[in-house]
Amino acid sequence: MTRPSGRAADMLRDVSITTGFARHAEGSCLIRMGNTEVLCAASVESRVPPFLRGAGLGWVTAEYGMLPRATHTRGDREAARGKQSGRTQEIQRLIGRSLRAVVDRAAMGEMSITLDCDVLNADGGTRCAAITGAWVALSLAFRHLVKMNVLKAVPLIGQVAAVSCGISSGTPVLDLDYDEDSSADADANFILTGDGGIVEIQATAEKKTFAESEFLSLLGLARKGTSALFAAQLAALED
Repeated sequence: MTRPSGRAADMLRDVSITTGFARHAEGSCLIRMGNTEVLCAASVESRVPPFLRGAGLGWVTAEYGMLPRATHTRGDREAARGKQSGRTQEIQRLIGRSLRAVVDRAAMGEMSITLDCDVLNADGGTRCAAITGAWVALSLAFRHLVKMNVLKAVPLIGQVAAVSCGISSGTPVLDLDYDEDSSADADANFILTGDGGIVEIQATAEKKTFAESEFLSLLGLARKGTSALFAAQLAALED
């Protein structure tokens, strides 16, 4: 099988992570996965939501959005429509859950960090790129807080990254771009941690059901892909 991009079945798109992209944020990066580009910015507030007041726990959450011309045709701004779509709400909750899975919230104390993930260009896998980039932005924000003597140590307990996989023309493939995603037999998003843990898996049969053996093939591809993404995250933080 020849993929539209010409990549091998187990090959990621080109990945780059540029830190410090948003000048005023406590932590930020621009992540590129092929032609998908997402700006991730972390903002710190010295308060928590009402349901956490007095609990001694911090809070990490996310907001997600797409620029009107991030796709082939212009989409309306959700602010102009007066409400977020169900897709937007689902994705930003997923990003928040993914990040909280690797944060020691007790070590944060009562503060909140919001990760704004804005899609500049979309070519498939935007939620996965957002999660992977948001971890870098969050790490930089925590480092900033340590430098400013707000925190004694970075309260991260691991890494988290995400990648899409799917079955295209009967073949399991890694990191779907839009052309593959829009025509895949099945697709899935895998959110995994650096120590091998699973945060969440979203898998859907689009054209036909798939077998357990095919699912395990997708999981194997996801582990290979996130291993490379974990390395890219650490390399970005070392720059």
